[in-house]
Amino acid sequence: MATVSIIIVNYNQIGLTAECIKSIYEKTDKTDFEIIVVDNASPEGDPEILLKSFPEIKLIKSGENHGFAGGNNLGIKHASGDFILLLNNDTVLENDAISICRNFLDSHPECAVVASKILNYEDDGIQHNCQRFPSATYNLIELFRLQKLMSEKKKGEVLLGSFFSHDHPVYPDWVWGTFFMFRRSLLKQFKNEQLPDDFFMYFEDMQWCLEINHMGYKIGFEPAAVIRHRKGGSEGNKPLFMKENEKKFMKMHYPLWQRILIGFTRFLLKSTVR
Repeated sequence: MATVSIIIVNYNQIGLTAECIKSIYEKTDKTDFEIIVVDNASPEGDPEILLKSFPEIKLIKSGENHGFAGGNNLGIKHASGDFILLLNNDTVLENDAISICRNFLDSHPECAVVASKILNYEDDGIQHNCQRFPSATYNLIELFRLQKLMSEKKKGEVLLGSFFSHDHPVYPDWVWGTFFMFRRSLLKQFKNEQLPDDFFMYFEDMQWCLEINHMGYKIGFEPAAVIRHRKGGSEGNKPLFMKENEKKFMKMHYPLWQRILIGFTRFLLKSTVR
């Protein structure tokens, strides 16, 4: 049985998916793994092509597009590993990130999830995958420039996002689903032993982390593990989803008074010239 089950959801991006798989085989040498590719009913490109280059993978062909969460849940049903890694198909591994993150979870039982550092595919620019949940408190810190009273390290750890250098381990509120590793046993605490799929795409990773936080676990970030990510490589038409999904997420998890306060402080922050 594989130690880590790597699930990659593909939609119309056979070339990117093949490059991602190739990097896994090239960089991973300290962990037994299996690769499960879920094709989300791609109208373009035959996913069977992947089996010619990588006959060891498991290919799951869905009859319909279930989105990011649904596609990953379909892959999870076929996973056998003690750890599960959700990996975007528009990424490549820079080092043995899979083994590094598995070791992180082994040595940090308080963490249910760990994310890697993410660099731009084209250069060494940092992608800010460590984030805070929506909060009026953090908006007010920025609004009144209270971060200027903090050291660079403290400011980064408090606010995260673009304020954080992503060069040392930290416990974010939530991390992107781009590289999202967790223990398989965690699924037992979710309904139907699968990740929530209330969102077709975008905000599902924030929801997962929020619910995991409520279970009493932490989310970890391990900068020693590094991948590269083509921003927009598999996003589709992002603006169609983001605004409505944010409203849905806030309504699901925040009472009305908090939504109003967060919205008001966010408006003030955006209205202030930095």
